[in-house]
Amino acid sequence: MGTTRRTELAHRTSDGLNVYLFWNAPTSRVTVSVLDARTDESFEFETDGRHALDAFNHPYAYAAVTATAAVDRLAASSGTAGNSHGATINPRRNNHARTDR
Repeated sequence: MGTTRRTELAHRTSDGLNVYLFWNAPTSRVTVSVLDARTDESFEFETDGRHALDAFNHPYAYAAVTATAAVDRLAASSGTAGNSHGATINPRRNNHARTDR
């Protein structure tokens, strides 16, 4: 197996929430990792490098968009695309209002 060279670009902590921004040199992929020390829950997602700082500052908004995109890809591969009626979170909006109304 190849060696993974992950470089920590940024880290912040607030009220038990640790957010990390990583860059993987061989693949040029950028990931955001979130660890809630209070609940010991964590998640990680890839993000476009152009939006890395915004994803680092707003990881829950970007994680929701990433999860929604994954569900949409799964639905498209199973032939049920277009049947999702959930709210869409736009990480570029300040109020994160529902857009499905």
